[in-house]
Amino acid sequence: MTDSTTPRLDSGSHGRWMGLALAEARLALASADVPIGAVVVGPDGSVVGTGRNEREAHQDPTAHAEMVAIRQAARALGSWRLDGCTLVVTLEPCAMCAGAIVLARIPRVVFGAWDEKAGASGSVFDILRERRLNHWVEVYPGVREDECGALLRDFFAGHR
Repeated sequence: MTDSTTPRLDSGSHGRWMGLALAEARLALASADVPIGAVVVGPDGSVVGTGRNEREAHQDPTAHAEMVAIRQAARALGSWRLDGCTLVVTLEPCAMCAGAIVLARIPRVVFGAWDEKAGASGSVFDILRERRLNHWVEVYPGVREDECGALLRDFFAGHR
């Protein structure tokens, strides 16, 4: 699904971009939000959007890291179509975020930890690769999975 104008990130790039997403996730801790972070990498390899969970900060149920990063990237690129972009996120996207990824025409998603309760990118659902939809996404799971998972486990252990 890539063309000659869409650079394909290698696994080394995936890890570097995940480092940026993890930094965003840690920033969410300041507002007591679940530490999930995301970055959108543009077709030229530059970061065009960043986001972290802001549901508690803004009392907005749609303020997931992916949604924040996608909105920022669309503004930066001047288009809702994020062709050629890659979304990198610390946790497997949920159904809402997976739907937004499909609608934004993002061709690739890289994520860290699996979400066995609400994941929609291969665990509970697989919206990103649902053939009945009009857009399909390449999915690269498990990038820095242990680090992403530990951040979430530590957060939830402190809330029990």
